[in-house]
Amino acid sequence: MAMISAPVDWVESVSELRLPAKTDRRMQELMDRNTEGQLTEEERADLESLVELSETLALVRAKALHLLGRAPK
Repeated sequence: MAMISAPVDWVESVSELRLPAKTDRRMQELMDRNTEGQLTEEERADLESLVELSETLALVRAKALHLLGRAPK
């Protein structure tokens, strides 16, 4: 595995990545509607994409926090 060095402030910034508030609210709305069985096919595809993006951000944040020696907040 190759090692890449990065400035600590860059890793700090990566560790704080989050979905924008509007996007997070949309994902929550779609999750709620999904629970109620009210999603259209287009909304289901949007939800799947948002969940995948959220999970990817969580993994990237976790790696950055690991590099910094911190636990997730």
